[in-house]
Amino acid sequence: MRKKKKWNRVDWREAPEIKLRVKKLIKSLQLDWLPTNRIFCMRSSNSSSRAYARIWGLSRVWQMALEIKPAYIIEVLSNRFDKLSKKEQDKVLLHELVHIPKNFSGSLMPHVRRKGERNFEKRVRELFHIYLKYAGKAG
Repeated sequence: MRKKKKWNRVDWREAPEIKLRVKKLIKSLQLDWLPTNRIFCMRSSNSSSRAYARIWGLSRVWQMALEIKPAYIIEVLSNRFDKLSKKEQDKVLLHELVHIPKNFSGSLMPHVRRKGERNFEKRVRELFHIYLKYAGKAG
């Protein structure tokens, strides 16, 4: 007889320090189509996910039902994200931001758009390279 796996309750809390870093990324990379007042940041703990972070979009049906504008939540998973260097954390946050389409609709951009096309990761690398140049001049 198998033992049932005990599930820990995931705990979420606001992450103002992550929000500041997201704002810095958006400003330094001039990602002007991203309204920071509609991007929220949360920190979770006790998740069994292998992800460092994830992004949640508010779908059109929820926007219509609740009569609210599109919004996104960037969730960092503390048990994995916090072990990364600041540089790698910024890269992860940038990766999540690249999931947001330019029309800021509440939907999410996939990693692969067409058969085998890997433009998503290429875009992340390009933006991160620009960010590192900016950070070197600013710091």
